[in-house]
Amino acid sequence: MSASRARRCSRRSILAGLLFPAVPLASMAARAQGVATPVPAPTSSLGWDDSFAEENGKLNVATTVAPISSIVRNVGGRRIDLKGIVPDGTNSHTFEPAPSDAEILSRADLVIVNGLALEDPTIELAEANLKGGAEIYALGDQTITRAEWTFDFSFPEQDGDPNPHLWVNIPYALRYAELTHLLLAERDPGNADYYARNLQHYRTVLVRLDAGITAAIQTIPEQNRKLLTYHDSYAYFAAHYGMIVIGAAQPSNFSEPSPREVARLIDQIRELAVPAVFGSEVFPSDVLEQIAAEAGAQYVDDLRDDDPPGEPGDPAHTYVGMMLKNMELMVPALGGTIEALEGIQPYDTYEP
Repeated sequence: MSASRARRCSRRSILAGLLFPAVPLASMAARAQGVATPVPAPTSSLGWDDSFAEENGKLNVATTVAPISSIVRNVGGRRIDLKGIVPDGTNSHTFEPAPSDAEILSRADLVIVNGLALEDPTIELAEANLKGGAEIYALGDQTITRAEWTFDFSFPEQDGDPNPHLWVNIPYALRYAELTHLLLAERDPGNADYYARNLQHYRTVLVRLDAGITAAIQTIPEQNRKLLTYHDSYAYFAAHYGMIVIGAAQPSNFSEPSPREVARLIDQIRELAVPAVFGSEVFPSDVLEQIAAEAGAQYVDDLRDDDPPGEPGDPAHTYVGMMLKNMELMVPALGGTIEALEGIQPYDTYEP
């Protein structure tokens, strides 16, 4: 990250902290109970159909992975034009933007990324093509400090890049939404009240989702609250919800595990009596399926961290829809139930 961009992020973090003091989601849940969820937005569009014209009278906002696009859409609604650069189902860690993406980035007023070294090629392309007055904002870099970075199986500390998957932790996703509100309101003060209402609608849903996931995880027998995944994307989720990530099959270079590592994982699953292992929608792996079969564990092959369910335009093709789908897969496979998540809708909540 460039020094100038790092300074911008630091300034934004301070302002955001003043405007949005940290409030535990658990203490907010009771307040949220009496707040009606608005009628769902008519579409879960993450921006692929937006015009992104330079003279459209709206903020042009470029984003990267689908969860960030979904969060930004729920705050900005239809008063921004949005373009997600990283296509659904793409490995965001190795994604290289196309030359055509330079044109999109050159029209953006804001480029909102995750940061934490997830999208460096896209950030470099954006920096080379930013128009005057446009800026880049790394939400993850503004949400946690370096002291809170997590290094683990696929993101070893010696490589220097932390695990970037903050958004599977719902309080961090809410922080992303709060920061997005700050950015949009500062850039477009005429619509600040609209963005604030959208944030409140979305906060209500995220608070309920966080409480529901917490309760659902508690129904899993304690000895089963272990995660072994293919793609190493649940570190911040596990830390928040009281689970332990015992391993990830995918090496740091995103290749398949070696025979020695396969044998070690099989032994670990047997030793810890892990009931299920979880593959990735984006990283299909015959190797992990074989590991599960050899170790006598259930194989669940379509856990998601950045690919919402369904197709663009489907009502549940959202960040919230993705997390609900993950809980439908994860919790029963580990011996728990998901009744606590009943009634939480996956739909977008922004006002027209």
